[in-house]
Amino acid sequence: MCDKWTMLVVATLDGRCLRFTELHKHIPGISQRMLTLTLRNLARDGLVSRTAFAEVPPRVEYALPPMGKSLIPPALALAGWAIEHNAEMLASRDAYDTSTG
Repeated sequence: MCDKWTMLVVATLDGRCLRFTELHKHIPGISQRMLTLTLRNLARDGLVSRTAFAEVPPRVEYALPPMGKSLIPPALALAGWAIEHNAEMLASRDAYDTSTG
């Protein structure tokens, strides 16, 4: 379910309803193909809702349903943990690289 783009898409949609091109502009470095695949997988898992409007030209909007919104607090907790332990992890990496290099 989770790759490096999943949390960025979920975080970008937090509190918003965006069209594909708007979402693409808010996530630097993601290709259109990867955004399409990520949105498809998130919709399949029930973490993103996709609403297609019968207009010309067609319009599709993406948003977070309740289950997708429930992912925000644990994601923020994980980000906080990573920030809190960043120095320890960097020191561990240095020690590992020194001992195996």
